[in-house]
Amino acid sequence: MTLHSTARQRLCMMDARLRMIMENPEEGAVTAEYAVVLVAATGFAALLVAILKSDAVRTLLMNIIKKALNVG
Repeated sequence: MTLHSTARQRLCMMDARLRMIMENPEEGAVTAEYAVVLVAATGFAALLVAILKSDAVRTLLMNIIKKALNVG
């Protein structure tokens, strides 16, 4: 392969990549948004677990459940 043909092939590949990027500039944006939502949801779940493990909340929930079961 000559230097001219190698340079031409690389130039064609670069042109193809640029055309693809320009056609779909936000191709990875959806994946990044899902990642951000997943991290936020995991943080929120951890916060809820911490709150529900507290004695005050546990007592409150148990009282609500006891009252609901004794309504009959």
